[in-house]
Amino acid sequence: MKRCTCCSVDLSANLRKHRKLSSSTMAPSDFKSLVRRFYVLQSERVEAYKLFEEGHEAYLRTGPHYDFEHYKQLVNEITKAFCGISKEVLTIKQQLHQDFDRPDLSEHIDKLQIKEKEKLELTAKLQLARQSAQDHPEDEDFQEKVREIKQEIIKNTAALSEILQDFKFDSEEPE
Repeated sequence: MKRCTCCSVDLSANLRKHRKLSSSTMAPSDFKSLVRRFYVLQSERVEAYKLFEEGHEAYLRTGPHYDFEHYKQLVNEITKAFCGISKEVLTIKQQLHQDFDRPDLSEHIDKLQIKEKEKLELTAKLQLARQSAQDHPEDEDFQEKVREIKQEIIKNTAALSEILQDFKFDSEEPE
């Protein structure tokens, strides 16, 4: 079991599960299996965010002399997971569009991928802002920046939920 030494997050077990699924990427041949696989990938993305957050919290606990090497290792593993998920989601998008003539669902995935990219960027900004706030507790501007980014993430998450709801509604319609 490979644990991040700064945070005790079990990187290997959680991310290995994703890589195993992605490396044995099934190309579902029927519509329902393809949609189910899409939802599994979204669940894996949620799990990767949880691991990323846990790892960052542990990293912050190593301050003021931060253990950056271990955090960098976590970021590398999380990045691999997100790349694998995105690659497979894009394959599903292509299959939905070409094999099942569902450009509506493909469009939802396009929107989702854009919002997921924004969420990852916001998450990185939030992590930097949290570290700055921790390093400068007397400076209210850093605390305010953390609150602002959290609000942006809440809006982004709401937009993601709406896109997923649209995807669900449209994918349940008879073809």
